[in-house]
Amino acid sequence: MAHRSIFNWSGGKDSALALYHLLQSPEWQVGTLLTSVNQTFNRISMHGVRTALLEQQAAAMGIPLVTLLLPEQPDMDTYNQLLNHTMQQFKSQGYTHSVFGDIFLEDLRRYRVEKLAAAGFQAHFPLWQRNTTELVREFIDLGFQSIIVCTKAELLDESFTGRIIDQDFLKDLPANVDPCGENGEFHSFVFNGPIFQQPIPFTIGEKIFRTYTAPNTNNTKSAQQMGFWFCDLLPNTNH
Repeated sequence: MAHRSIFNWSGGKDSALALYHLLQSPEWQVGTLLTSVNQTFNRISMHGVRTALLEQQAAAMGIPLVTLLLPEQPDMDTYNQLLNHTMQQFKSQGYTHSVFGDIFLEDLRRYRVEKLAAAGFQAHFPLWQRNTTELVREFIDLGFQSIIVCTKAELLDESFTGRIIDQDFLKDLPANVDPCGENGEFHSFVFNGPIFQQPIPFTIGEKIFRTYTAPNTNNTKSAQQMGFWFCDLLPNTNH
């Protein structure tokens, strides 16, 4: 019997590749997508992609979408409470597994496994510890298309936003940036590929620089500011 699973969908390339592999296996049944959304701006958390485009992705895949609505900068207690409430609803519907596109962040994996176990779920990571250069090349070779929507400014400047992930993009990445952006260097929006019934149409909008306060993990008084470049994508409504 296939594992009835929630897929934690970010809208980006690692999510898309992990979901692609899951859909190839008869052991897994993906019943719904779960995406964290910034309720203040109505955009995917961290990626900054409008929910209208997220909804078009889900429709193109033919998989139901559930959004986890978050305040603009939620603390961990708020996030955990909202997530636990959502997972209990899924549990009552017979879901047993929660799937992620994480590749090598051990702390994040441990956090996910522990929180899900407490809620009665098992976590699954289809791409875990695979080589990130091989993963992004596989992503391109499979025919996926993705555009950069957010970069960490100290590592990648404005010129990287709005670029398509292709061989030229990979060549231009600095040596200290992971090819999959697994350390948060960049985020992407997948608009075409083998998991979609049709491409997601959009228009590139303006580029915006924003700063955020990093979570204070060591109880010091000075909070670190982090800068990010965002490329806004506008849904095409006349398709």
